[in-house]
Amino acid sequence: MKLPIKEEIVLPEGVTATLTDALLTVKGPKGEVSRFFQHPMLDITLKGNQITIYCKRGTKREKNIIYTFVAHMKNMIEGVQNPYIFKLKVCSGHFPMTVAYKNDSFEVKNFLGEKSPRLKRMKKGANVKVSGQDITIESADLELAGTIASDIEGMTKKGTRDTRIFQDGIYIIEKPTKRK
Repeated sequence: MKLPIKEEIVLPEGVTATLTDALLTVKGPKGEVSRFFQHPMLDITLKGNQITIYCKRGTKREKNIIYTFVAHMKNMIEGVQNPYIFKLKVCSGHFPMTVAYKNDSFEVKNFLGEKSPRLKRMKKGANVKVSGQDITIESADLELAGTIASDIEGMTKKGTRDTRIFQDGIYIIEKPTKRK
């Protein structure tokens, strides 16, 4: 059955938003996040400090999309107030591994005794700090911080080696938990 569906999000104090075409930009005291929200059946409007998502004749599919958009918008609002932090740990049992982050490029040297370093270009927009064996990623954008953390963790794949013996690598040890 096709019914009208309407969801509203009220922006807290200190957070502002702008909507141009389908690009929503949320600014707060700790950063700025932009994201496209576009669907042919949905109307997204911004009036004052309230974001409204409306569908004139919505089905289950449109309802799912609306609630997905609402979750993304709430993550954006939360991120510009309290940035998301991921913590990773460098574990090297067989060979002493060194990591470095310079000019948006992450480098892993001597992983399992490899002669050539592993390099990966990282997306801009997050603060990556390497201090000894600990890596901290901080960003107002949850998806960006999670992507960078998983990219760093994926740099140390071991291939066909026995993971019970070769436990060297970089692992995510702490993720941002659900906040209320």
